[in-house]
Amino acid sequence: MRLTLYTDYSLRTLIYLGAKDEGQLSTIQEISDAYNISKNHLMKVTHQLGLLGYIETIRGRGGGIRLAIDPTTITIGEIVRHTEEDFHLVECFDKENNLCKIAPECQLKGVLYEALQAYLTVLDRYTLDDFLHSKEKLMALLLGE
Repeated sequence: MRLTLYTDYSLRTLIYLGAKDEGQLSTIQEISDAYNISKNHLMKVTHQLGLLGYIETIRGRGGGIRLAIDPTTITIGEIVRHTEEDFHLVECFDKENNLCKIAPECQLKGVLYEALQAYLTVLDRYTLDDFLHSKEKLMALLLGE
């Protein structure tokens, strides 16, 4: 399973915000600079994370973004499920576009489905907080210190 850049950037954004002092605001530009990734991509990511309720957006002068909920309640599996467009590991997982002739008798799709569920189950065991134990070191790396 390979995650999209969208999911990668979503996870990195949440880690960045979680590594900041509680309640401290960050800007999209700040996160973009820290990770050296596109500000335009991050604008889409932060908009979606806001719609999902993970981050809070403060508008106006001195505004920014911050986590809206406790990082102990955000599972990595939940984020992946919300940010990935689909989990079509193989063509037959996409019922609308499946043209595989052996799909009705194929045993492989069951094994791949089981593997996908195991993957998500592992991600569900971890919360954002699990990756924030060394906040100072994370921020030092992100700020180039």
